Amino acid sequence: MTRMNGGQIIVDYLIQEKVPYLFGLCGHGNISLIDAFYERSDEIKAISVHHESVSGFMADVYYRVSGQPVATFTSCGPGSANMPICLANAFLDSVPFLAVTANIPTSQFNRGAFQEAYRFYQADFPSTVQAYCKRVFQPTRADMVALAVRQSWKTMVTGRPGPVVLDVPFDIFKEETDLEMPQAAAWNGNISCRCGADPEGLSRAVDMLLAAERPVILVGQGVKYGKATQALLALAERLKIPVTCSSSGQGAIDSAHPLALGLVARNGAYQANHATRQADVLLALGVRFDDRTSSSWIPGYSFNIPPTKLIHVDIDPDEIARNYPVALGLMADVQTFLGQVLAELDRRKLSTEVHPSREGWLAAIDGYRKQWEEHIAPGFQADTTPIHPQRAAHEIDKVLPADAILVSDIGIHHNWLIQFCHPKRPDSLIGSMGYGPMGFGVAGVLGAKLAAPERPCISVCGDGAFFMHASVLGTAAEYNIPVVWVVWNNYAYASIRGLQRGYLGGRELVTDFRHPETGEPYNPDFAAMARSAGIDGTRVETAAQLGEAIEEAIKLDKPYLIDANIGADMNPGGAGVWELPGLGHKQPVIGGRCEM
Repeated sequence: MTRMNGGQIIVDYLIQEKVPYLFGLCGHGNISLIDAFYERSDEIKAISVHHESVSGFMADVYYRVSGQPVATFTSCGPGSANMPICLANAFLDSVPFLAVTANIPTSQFNRGAFQEAYRFYQADFPSTVQAYCKRVFQPTRADMVALAVRQSWKTMVTGRPGPVVLDVPFDIFKEETDLEMPQAAAWNGNISCRCGADPEGLSRAVDMLLAAERPVILVGQGVKYGKATQALLALAERLKIPVTCSSSGQGAIDSAHPLALGLVARNGAYQANHATRQADVLLALGVRFDDRTSSSWIPGYSFNIPPTKLIHVDIDPDEIARNYPVALGLMADVQTFLGQVLAELDRRKLSTEVHPSREGWLAAIDGYRKQWEEHIAPGFQADTTPIHPQRAAHEIDKVLPADAILVSDIGIHHNWLIQFCHPKRPDSLIGSMGYGPMGFGVAGVLGAKLAAPERPCISVCGDGAFFMHASVLGTAAEYNIPVVWVVWNNYAYASIRGLQRGYLGGRELVTDFRHPETGEPYNPDFAAMARSAGIDGTRVETAAQLGEAIEEAIKLDKPYLIDANIGADMNPGGAGVWELPGLGHKQPVIGGRCEM
């Protein structure tokens, strides 16, 4: 038996699970937990942030790059109340991290102690976050902590991954107990959730793919985080099936591959949308069919399901047939399923596996691709000040090294990046498309760099999002985290202003930033803000300057901020649509509604 306090139990278990970092912020509620970190500081490193949500975004992106979950720590009351935004983001994007939140002492439950949420139930922080995580555990004795932390970890990483909250009262961090410390490897090391499809379902799926004349594969982030990218490529090449992706699935196949069609979405590429809406069989792997991918589920823009026969494979059965009826729905891990399909093709020993119409289908898609490339070509040549947004996305994409990690924040720039950047690897372009909180990329890039210190890590973030989370400058300087921020400065919440202009007859309010005296576009001098924090910063006005500044920042290998003056008077169009109910939808900029 070993005698340990609650904080020591938590830290020991995290170390067993090989957690390298803890991201968080101190408070009176977690000082005993921090003391437990101090005792083991040679085995696990604590990183202090200046706003709690930053810690969650860092943990989120750390996992997306490394595949290793980490933990956050926050204090009771408002400290942990700043966590729901990043918990919700991770939850909807199926990203695990352990949020260790503090609460008031158990002896003060339901007495209205400082920072207690008590009006409906005692020490009721769990009710605040239960909609935004997989589970909340709240041990109220030291002898409950070991069970709570090991069950928290298992819940977080098994099945459909997601964040878990471990809410610990102040005194339980310090209270001691005698215990046999659970061994993480014994409890979690031998659990596999990589379930496969049932034999009958697998056989039907292969039959449908072989018989298809116009098949398309649609991939979501389940392919990337499920480590199924190699199997995806093997199947696509073997059966000569073109691959499209949701915004979260970008990078699952190298964008330069001949079978890669790119983004299918409201602002998706013509070859992607036009292929998926004409497909006779659509194999969807780890994808949610959200409104942006599906053009608000209006038939004829992204999909026509039915008559397109949908094979939907997902580890979470709740996602299957949520938004479209399926010809075949299979609850399975996508990596396991793809391995099963390849093995079944081997077993059948077919003389030819590709339908004779396949070459004609691919040739037609090449024609759609050429039409798209002709449509977008002028934007790559624009040489203006402010910088044309399509040209800005192109310049960013062009100068990034092959191993770079681009973390996009939320805003109009994200729509330009997912349309005109060409990710080569599963983690080349990281964004949020479930909850969509501003600040995700501003803070998340710090987690990316800690996960991959040898790779260049760049955040492209809007001026609105950066101003909300400018405290990241202090964290980067204090811990010498050499990331690059490109502030896409368009003097507005431009994506929302675009909606006002497009749907409300140009009636604009509270969406742009203007000087109170001159009425001219106004923002702080972001480069000067960076310099005030001890970080180099520069302002760029042209596309050429933008590319040069990024290259120089990467070479310096230290924190750097680029304030880029980018135009805000256009939104990226595509082959799909997005509906605001009651206000309608705009027509695509290329092609039109295509009903089968």
